[in-house]
Amino acid sequence: MAEILNPPPKHVAIIMDGNGRWAAAHKLPRSAGHREGAKAVRRVIETAPQLGIKFITLYAFSTENWSRPQDEINTLMQLLEKTIDEYQHEAKQQNLRLWVSGAREPLAPELLDKMDKLVQSTATHTGLTVNLALNYGAQQEITHAVNALLAAGKKQITPQDITAHLYQPQLPAPELLIRTSGEQRLSNFLLWQAAYSELYFTPVLWPDFDGKELQKAVQIYQHRQRRFGGV
Repeated sequence: MAEILNPPPKHVAIIMDGNGRWAAAHKLPRSAGHREGAKAVRRVIETAPQLGIKFITLYAFSTENWSRPQDEINTLMQLLEKTIDEYQHEAKQQNLRLWVSGAREPLAPELLDKMDKLVQSTATHTGLTVNLALNYGAQQEITHAVNALLAAGKKQITPQDITAHLYQPQLPAPELLIRTSGEQRLSNFLLWQAAYSELYFTPVLWPDFDGKELQKAVQIYQHRQRRFGGV
């Protein structure tokens, strides 16, 4: 039997899990884990284009994450603002394009303004597209799409209609969805788009994830047999 070798995935989605456990294992505050996690984001963004990846969606903050302690939420939002400030220059150097998926409320106006400016300034870039899933929930995204269709007067809704009304309708479905830290669930992430994604779960905590780990996930994906319901 011939060896399976799929082309590299065009779109990889990642649930970046394990910052808190990494911090606990190193006897550090959770904020230190989030800062190390931001470094892992940088490593993945640098490696992805080398592997043929064109789009990467990062689950940065879910709609459920608002239930975390306020101090941790504040740390995450401050870190996000700092990261966006740093990427103003790097996005231009690396030809990165930024998209953001998620509900805008109750995000701070200052953060939204910075994100909007970075999205606008990178709109014509042709390199890796980084789709930041921020204040994101898949069930909420699908509900948003259906409500938009109903408001437009649609009586019969097709799958194509829903796809066209998602946060980023031009984003291709992810061929590969990665979750770090050993957890094996989707946690309300890209439920519509990931209908036929290959799932890859790794025990590596997100702050320890790097280009080699991404390459390993892509290589495993390339040897999967993808049937899409067929034989």
